[in-house]
Amino acid sequence: MDLMRTGLFAGLLLALSATVGGFGGFLLALVLGAIGLAVGAVLEGRLDLGALTGNRRRG
Repeated sequence: MDLMRTGLFAGLLLALSATVGGFGGFLLALVLGAIGLAVGAVLEGRLDLGALTGNRRRG
């Protein structure tokens, strides 16, 4: 399993353990799942945070 999927599942599991249910819990699970997906993408090298924040190396 690649790191993006692992991050997504970790975020979803954290959200499920932090919530009991309802619409608010559903939204929290979506947000934490997206955060887990983003962290996995950064660790895998598929997402460059420097490009998103405007930090560019001068060379």
